[in-house]
Amino acid sequence: MSNSSLSHHHADGVATPPAMGVFERYLTLWVALCIVVGIALGQGWPVVFQHIGALEIARVNVPVGVLIWVMVIPMLLKIDFAALGQVRAHWRGIGVTLFINWAVKPFSMALLGWLFIRHLLAPALPADQLESYVAGLILLAAAPCTAMVFVWSQLCRGDPYFTLSQVALNDAIMVVAFAPLVALLLGLSSITVPWDTLLTSVGLYIVIPVIVAQVARWHLLRRGVDHFQAVVGRLGPYSISALLLTLVLLFAFQGEAIIRQPLVIALLAVPILLQVFFNAGLAYLLNRKLGVAHCVAGPSALIGASNFFELAVATAISVFGFDSGAALATVVGVLIEVPVMLLVVRVVNQSRHWYERAAA
Repeated sequence: MSNSSLSHHHADGVATPPAMGVFERYLTLWVALCIVVGIALGQGWPVVFQHIGALEIARVNVPVGVLIWVMVIPMLLKIDFAALGQVRAHWRGIGVTLFINWAVKPFSMALLGWLFIRHLLAPALPADQLESYVAGLILLAAAPCTAMVFVWSQLCRGDPYFTLSQVALNDAIMVVAFAPLVALLLGLSSITVPWDTLLTSVGLYIVIPVIVAQVARWHLLRRGVDHFQAVVGRLGPYSISALLLTLVLLFAFQGEAIIRQPLVIALLAVPILLQVFFNAGLAYLLNRKLGVAHCVAGPSALIGASNFFELAVATAISVFGFDSGAALATVVGVLIEVPVMLLVVRVVNQSRHWYERAAA
């Protein structure tokens, strides 16, 4: 499928980037390499990484904080909050998106985490990290996808206006709802909520980046759409590189635990995979039941299935620490994101005729 066939334009005339760059397409491979490199570095130079881990201000690791900003801000640059005005035109699809993202997804993940991590798979996992793993899964599910959903939407020929408006609305809700929702679910899971650190994380990794990105977006667009697109294109590789560097640091700290328990990553993937397929399928079927067009149902299902894993990783590190089970659990989400989402895209594309017969 050529990039040209997937080129869409947003309401403000700003085109979305090409469907999938080499970094995004092979993200699973890069993450696997980061695991190997991170573990090797952590085992080879443990003192260096202890010093890096100690560089904190108000319990926030400074190197990671910088990397997260480099990672998140280019993604938030693409969000046009003016698209919120289009929500009414797609109210049924938006309704399904909001229901799945905020009323189903975090709670279903908390349930799956409790069922699999605390009970079914507990004998094969480190007993002292079970609570932390559940917390990481909850953080992953409470952050709806922001940037990658544009890629998934293009691959299933989703309506670009709907995709933009649902992402803008989700981001606006996330600014105020992420911390309370995470605190509620951690409380229900009997995990102590460090409110000060959680609120600091929301401020650092959501509120400030959203403001910075929107101010930068406004300035860039004043110089023309072409200039804006050129800058966003140049920043893309920095964003992914910052994510990969963060993962190298994380695995440098997690290396000892992974060498001791190599099955942990595979076991943590079980509830994440089940949650992806459940939420994507439910969103897709609800849209079909409501007679929503396939070009809207696709992106609606895909945003319900994917996560803003950059935010989840950052918050897990900030709240629970580099060497926590929570940080490792969020990274498993990064590891399986691309291959699983490509599978969901394929199902959405191949079921199009079935969907449209039913919707008609």
